[in-house]
Amino acid sequence: MTAKFSSEDQQFMQRALQLATRGRWTAAPNPMVGCVIVKDGKVIGEGYHQKAGEGHAEVNAFAACAESAVGSTLYVTLEPCSHFGKTPPCALKIIEHRVKKVVIAMRDPNPLVAGQGIELLQQAGIEVVVGLLEAQAEALNKGFLKRMRTGRPFVQLKMAMTIDGKTATASGESKWITGEQARAEVQDYRACAGAILSASGTVLVDDPLLNVRWQQLPHAVQRDYPEAQIRQPVRVVMDSKHRIRPYHQLFSVESAVWLVGSKDKMRDLAAFPDFVEAIYLDPQQPQLSALMDELGKRQINILWIEAGANLAGSLISAGLVDELIVYIAPKLLGDQARGLCHMPDLHRLADAPQWELVGSDAVGEDFKMVYRPKSSANKQNGVETC
Repeated sequence: MTAKFSSEDQQFMQRALQLATRGRWTAAPNPMVGCVIVKDGKVIGEGYHQKAGEGHAEVNAFAACAESAVGSTLYVTLEPCSHFGKTPPCALKIIEHRVKKVVIAMRDPNPLVAGQGIELLQQAGIEVVVGLLEAQAEALNKGFLKRMRTGRPFVQLKMAMTIDGKTATASGESKWITGEQARAEVQDYRACAGAILSASGTVLVDDPLLNVRWQQLPHAVQRDYPEAQIRQPVRVVMDSKHRIRPYHQLFSVESAVWLVGSKDKMRDLAAFPDFVEAIYLDPQQPQLSALMDELGKRQINILWIEAGANLAGSLISAGLVDELIVYIAPKLLGDQARGLCHMPDLHRLADAPQWELVGSDAVGEDFKMVYRPKSSANKQNGVETC
């Protein structure tokens, strides 16, 4: 039997979802979670999970309560945890505060939870209902949920092109295809990601930092989050031929770098800073698929990709991209300019990967389109996500 929810229920859960998004730059590898505690029709406490190892949303909401939570209704965007990790189980904290009812947006697919939090609450005599604004809760934590279900991160491939689908002039000049506002938005996407993937060719040509520049983030983020709180994503570079050198800008910022190569071609890291690590993949396995498995094991929820045509085409051809984020600049470069992605094995139109538009927006002078593979495309239901 499907639970019926009132307009007030929806209002309180919507607030919990909004609170959860405040952890988008800081919560990973944990999920974003928001919590609202209501008593006699009014909110008495609310909170969200900000950082792994610190208080969960429910704990923070209880700490913020203006009065006793006994007999209250608690709204939370993800099933309360039931296991001891870096913090005690939230389900026990809810029981301790003698909450009367818990409304949960969705169950937690984490094997350490997976219904056990709900069961613990029910055993304590607390009424539990699940499924309020579930689609929005799913969209909110697409990275964490995919990693829990498949062992791999949610893969976002960013592309920037002109109206005629070009990424650079014939000589390779690409700074800047898009405008300032689009580039600032990309900083926001980077800040949401656990890792940024690129290839050695991009590093050799563009010499990028591949980090988050706090001063380029949207003003609202700068206002509410000190630079030290913004998590820097790991910079991951495909470098099977060991072309990356210590003098590249990548290493001028003290933040983790993972250089990816093959086990049969080990590299000497002695000349590199100590924040650099090598990932060696089995040369007998598909390299990109193996990398996704490895990044999942390393608790990367969202993988943001900024790369050239070769890596972009390989990822698309392998079916590894969950979301295409395409910025279109109001420029034309002509047929001699460089194309968007290299897919040499695609010979028939019938074999072309199919995508579905799930979002679009003007970003300054540019236009952004967001696509999902057609078989799995779904709307974001109005929830702000990375």
